[in-house]
Amino acid sequence: MEDSLTKDKMILERIVVGPFEVNCYIFGDSKTKEVVVIDPGEDFPVVWDTIQEARYNVKGIVLTHGHADHIGAVGELKSKTQAPIYIHPEDKEMLSNPKLNRSIYFGVAITAPPADKLLKEGDILKIGNISLKVIHTPGHTPGGICLEYDKILFTGDTLFAGSIGRTDFPGSSFQSLINSIKKKLLILPDEIEIFPGHGPSSSIGEERVSNPFLQEELV
Repeated sequence: MEDSLTKDKMILERIVVGPFEVNCYIFGDSKTKEVVVIDPGEDFPVVWDTIQEARYNVKGIVLTHGHADHIGAVGELKSKTQAPIYIHPEDKEMLSNPKLNRSIYFGVAITAPPADKLLKEGDILKIGNISLKVIHTPGHTPGGICLEYDKILFTGDTLFAGSIGRTDFPGSSFQSLINSIKKKLLILPDEIEIFPGHGPSSSIGEERVSNPFLQEELV
């Protein structure tokens, strides 16, 4: 599945990849065609065909966290583009460790090349004339991040439409995840549109009033 949105200065394409239906996003500057690929989880040929058809210039591979379903096509994409791989330092070991990234529990051993650059809270990624701000949102994994641009927020597996990321994995923490969402995401304006790692898009305002996990915590 693929859909796209190109505004005056922005490229935003969503490609749903792999058996866990991860949202892989191609995001960047429509003037320069410089993009980053966010969470290329699987189905490399589909992702690569999209990049080639549009003649995008891939400037980075950005991972919202290190679970296997989000990193499966990283190696092939890195090989084709030589673009740097970005991840938070607390998730960097997951790239090379099938036990940590949980692929081993599905009978496979998924790995990715090591990170080229480590992201921390407040870092800015420049893509052409567009800037993505890094928000560290631990909980689903210790190094989970969200990425903010203007009225758009890529939330990885931190916040979904009507749900939140799983916290029953080693290294996960329900309380940390709720704190991340409340203190770092729900402080943002209601009109911010969220683009999660799985499922449909939503908005901060919609999740503030209707997400059952957040309502329980906000009472």
